[in-house]
Amino acid sequence: MGTLTMKFGGSVVGTPAALKQLVQIVQQEHQARGKLVLIVSALDGITDQLHDAIQQALLDNRRGYRRIAANLRTRHLALINQLSLGDIEQRSLEADIDQLFFDLLALCQKLAETTGDVPMNDTMDAILGFGERLSARIIAAFLRQHGLRGVALDATHLIVTDDVYGNATPDMELTRKRVEENLLPLLERGIIPVVTGFIGATKGGKPTTLGRGGSDYTASVISAIIQAEEVWMWSDVEGMMTCDPNIFRQAKVIPELNYEELAEMAYFGAKIIHTKMIWPLREHNIPLRVRGVFTTEARGTLVHANANTDHNPIKAVTAIQGIGLFSERSGTLVEITQLVDTLLFDVLGTRAEVTISAQSASRSFICFVIPTSAGPEAVRTMHAELSQKLNNTASQSHWETQPVSIVTVVGSKLDTQAGITAKVLQALDGIRILALAQGPSYCSLSVVINPKMMRQAIEKIHALL
Repeated sequence: MGTLTMKFGGSVVGTPAALKQLVQIVQQEHQARGKLVLIVSALDGITDQLHDAIQQALLDNRRGYRRIAANLRTRHLALINQLSLGDIEQRSLEADIDQLFFDLLALCQKLAETTGDVPMNDTMDAILGFGERLSARIIAAFLRQHGLRGVALDATHLIVTDDVYGNATPDMELTRKRVEENLLPLLERGIIPVVTGFIGATKGGKPTTLGRGGSDYTASVISAIIQAEEVWMWSDVEGMMTCDPNIFRQAKVIPELNYEELAEMAYFGAKIIHTKMIWPLREHNIPLRVRGVFTTEARGTLVHANANTDHNPIKAVTAIQGIGLFSERSGTLVEITQLVDTLLFDVLGTRAEVTISAQSASRSFICFVIPTSAGPEAVRTMHAELSQKLNNTASQSHWETQPVSIVTVVGSKLDTQAGITAKVLQALDGIRILALAQGPSYCSLSVVINPKMMRQAIEKIHALL
């Protein structure tokens, strides 16, 4: 059988119970297949705390970032102490953990001593990647404790990227060479590489990160290069859901999706999947299965090219936040789009992606997605920055902004099923629709609404499933 890539998210690597489940899964699949590659995320919430440490360092608050580092160290050591490792293994692991925190504090101090004129993006990305480096070492040690030959492998030695810090893109050819040199020999020797997700490095060796949720991207890039037979993503939910269960408790697992449907779900707010991870898998026709680590008897969601689309064309309804811009005049949208693009990149490190634009004889509307990878405060931050920028830019002062929600119906062949659009609009009767668009992939139908109506809209559309 071929190599299986398994990615474990942060919500399923942070407790002894979860790690025991992880080991059982790895033992079973290693016995069945022989060749496994694990991609692991940081423990849940760690990356956000590392981001806070960066902010404290930039403010030259040494007490602040040292307190955060101490709390992180305590959390990881407490987890290690609950794993019943052998004495030698535990001492070695604790020494590795202490060295990593020593390096972390050195990088924070470097940030604190930096003047405002010196860019330190690579240092900030290096700090953000410590969570994955910590979890990979803990998981590899726990595998060894159970008779498996696990070895932690930092993706800075594998994933070669461009220098767009915070949202880097891998160079597939250079990455292929690194994977062939550093990962494939381990597989041939029966070793299980435990690879850090989320992080990479430029050709010159400067640390980068792949964006929030980038461990998924790591898994797909490596899988494409090694021609994995399948990719399994393990999380705390059973699979891809018909909607966010935190919004609507009646959400159900979707048995199967095609790549385009999954891509639309990821783009329009399904947080469990990184948008960029899908295309390497599609290009190499590698199936993806999304499964729950605490419901291993369930098959989860299978994503592949030939998913059945005949039963119900509507597969899911998603929601994502955005910024809507309104103007009481019509005309070219080039200048305003460029302004938003520049500001988004400066503030959030991401480029503007226009979801919907519309014009009439006297009015204009344009809507920009704020990706989930930008973090939970991104919409509020961007709205404040954009409002101030527009007020200070005379030529664009006629534009007004407001946060919006983009609610999207995901399914197949929506271009040939006008009745679906009619049913969606009928279901939303009474909710003001600011804009409406069908995606060019014919797998999505999006409505832009006031965020206060988002939950109600999802519940009404979900009833159509």
